[in-house]
Amino acid sequence: MRGLFSETVTRPTVAAMRIATWNVNSVNARLPTVLAWLEQAAPDVACFQEIKCVDEKFPREAFESLGYNVETHGQKSYNGVALLSKYPLSDIRRGLPGDETDEQARYLEAVVEAPRPIRVASIYLPNGNPIGTEKFDYKLAWFERLNRHARDLLAFEEPLALCGDYNVIPEPEDAKNPAAWTDDALFQPQSRQAFRALKNLGLADAHEVGGEPAGTYSFWDYQAGAWQRDHGIRIDFALLSPQAADRLRGIETHRDARDMDKPSDHVPVVVDIDLSAGTEA
Repeated sequence: MRGLFSETVTRPTVAAMRIATWNVNSVNARLPTVLAWLEQAAPDVACFQEIKCVDEKFPREAFESLGYNVETHGQKSYNGVALLSKYPLSDIRRGLPGDETDEQARYLEAVVEAPRPIRVASIYLPNGNPIGTEKFDYKLAWFERLNRHARDLLAFEEPLALCGDYNVIPEPEDAKNPAAWTDDALFQPQSRQAFRALKNLGLADAHEVGGEPAGTYSFWDYQAGAWQRDHGIRIDFALLSPQAADRLRGIETHRDARDMDKPSDHVPVVVDIDLSAGTEA
């Protein structure tokens, strides 16, 4: 793994970069919806989670026709992450380091080779339910591995965006009805503490930096009329290094995507990062 600016080179400026993260909940099942949103929102980079297909079954031609370079880390029927970029992608990492036996496809990282590059990761953190099982233990162990890797990445002191579905409700205000999540892995003290520890490395939640209001949710279950009653939670995040957070120019959670035809139960979270300020030597 190399740093973004490991070579001595003067780079030209580039306008603000739009980066989106979205748990699409099966890319093939919702392809027309995903494509329609991409054409409308026009992000420069899109991080997808739960693509639910192996690499060979990912509909890359449909996204390449919109001008995206495509990288995937897929898995049959479950999990799976993807990165789409209008710029070339390099230094690609498939899988989170720290456990060579882990076969779940939950992490994909690359350098977006814009005139001023930025490292971006698409993350699908384990759900962890039910509590008291190996699934919850796996969630916490995965969080710890992510913490160690993020620490290594932050040492580069470069623009970095760790985007995805973190499967954690950080604070009571991040749920319409916090009491309904008391016994869920997403709202356990251990899960919330692990998320805080990750942020405490020096990562900023774009939601907080960008001043989005409380009650901005990114997930509504398909069951029990959660969408109709606005019983949502905020579990999709863009965590930014100081070098990216200082250049954050806006964040928008695309709530309307939950009302599209055949929607995912998540909606996209989109950040705009101004990478035009100055040049890198």
